[in-house]
Amino acid sequence: MEPTFVADPVRYEFEAPERVANWRPLVQWFLAIPHLVILYLLGIAMNVIWIISFFTVLFTKQIPDGLFNFQVFVLRYQNRVNTYIAFMREPYPAFDFTITRDDPATDPLFLTIDRPDEVNRWLPLIKWLLAIPAYIVLLVYAIGVFFAMIGAFFIVLFTGKFPLGIRDYVIKVGRYGTRIQAYAMFLRDEYPGFALR
Repeated sequence: MEPTFVADPVRYEFEAPERVANWRPLVQWFLAIPHLVILYLLGIAMNVIWIISFFTVLFTKQIPDGLFNFQVFVLRYQNRVNTYIAFMREPYPAFDFTITRDDPATDPLFLTIDRPDEVNRWLPLIKWLLAIPAYIVLLVYAIGVFFAMIGAFFIVLFTGKFPLGIRDYVIKVGRYGTRIQAYAMFLRDEYPGFALR
């Protein structure tokens, strides 16, 4: 009997060339300021939608399609900006406000989250508590990212190449953080676990 593989409901991939212009670590964060302003405003809207989602899940076991798509869109936009700030890519993220859960595949970062038919109506009451261990593990991984990015800063500055091992680690931590967010925002019921993959 052949094994069956279930596709991950949170699909996060990032493809970019190893070469990065040497000057990018110095200014890329500054160039991203317009995106950071937009992300701040989107974050406010997402908090409002998260509260609405809490009640829709509690009473209907679902998040309305439009609210679900908006939350996935914001997570996608956030991760695209993060990879740019982390000078892991050269193309400037587009100001693309296509609100859909299916990634249009127009960017090196790909993020799609499958919408479940229904979610557990009682989990929103305790998900914040259940997510605490995962957030603690994410914090430990994020400390590793901080030190890895310091090393990557100097490596890119002097060689023009982003180390693939560091990039792989940063991508896995980004994927893990996105899974936790999808869980905490009631988009998925699967617990994110603690392993990077």
